[in-house]
Amino acid sequence: MILDRLNPLRWLDSGADYDVRGKNVVITGAGQGIGRELAKVMYARGAAVAVLDIDESAARVTAAPFGGRGLAIRADVADRDDMAKAIAKVAEHFGRVDVVVANAGVVPAPSTVRMMDGDDFDRVISINLTGVFNTVRPALDSVVAVGGHVVVVSSCAAFAPGMGGSPYMVSKAAVEQFGRALRVELAASGASAGVAYFGVVDTAMTHDTLDNDDLGRELGATLPWPLNVRITPTQAATTIADGIARRAARTVAPAGWEPYALLRGLINVALDARLAADPAMHDFVNRLELRGR
Repeated sequence: MILDRLNPLRWLDSGADYDVRGKNVVITGAGQGIGRELAKVMYARGAAVAVLDIDESAARVTAAPFGGRGLAIRADVADRDDMAKAIAKVAEHFGRVDVVVANAGVVPAPSTVRMMDGDDFDRVISINLTGVFNTVRPALDSVVAVGGHVVVVSSCAAFAPGMGGSPYMVSKAAVEQFGRALRVELAASGASAGVAYFGVVDTAMTHDTLDNDDLGRELGATLPWPLNVRITPTQAATTIADGIARRAARTVAPAGWEPYALLRGLINVALDARLAADPAMHDFVNRLELRGR
């Protein structure tokens, strides 16, 4: 993929090619969006794919074309016991787990911290962050035994301002740190891990958050070019797949986010100060809080 080949930090990768042909791949949130497209790409590249999703019918639809190389499992990533059973079922069915992609995630309704319902905050953290741990942890013994690979899906939101959607940004920043720690820890065993970062991906979740909500559209409009460039779920999935193929430490798409990712320590200091002093942002926050009352 062009965006992937242009990544200036490919030298950070392990340098070892990783062919998924004949490997067994677990993907959460694979009933739709990026996860579903990644399942298709992994299957096309010769892998057997376990499609995990809280929507069992969606998981079955995704896995159906894969025949004997597909397995659909209804699983809730926020439920630790549920995920342990799901991973055990994959290992029993396919014999082992080689690759895990912790992709499942949700976004909260736009809200300020002051007006946010605590249950909404907890739900996002339980799926986006705790769900990553619940997915990865029970698979690690198998991944280590076979020198496999783990991908945790963070977001460019991990290093962008979080006004109006702080639980999502908080969860994705934490996932980034989880993935970084995991890569170092797994290196001693010959296994590897990477973090995937995406900007705006044209999924149903994006449409619900940024397109079908007046204040969401206004918030999305604050992103300047090239940060407002959207990619398709297929492009995002291919970025992950290409990263797996080279055991990438990190993948970022679209490419316009890469300079931001590299310079965020400097950019965010200035950006936060500008946004905090911006009357238009003050008005946006006030209207967001008014709607939340």
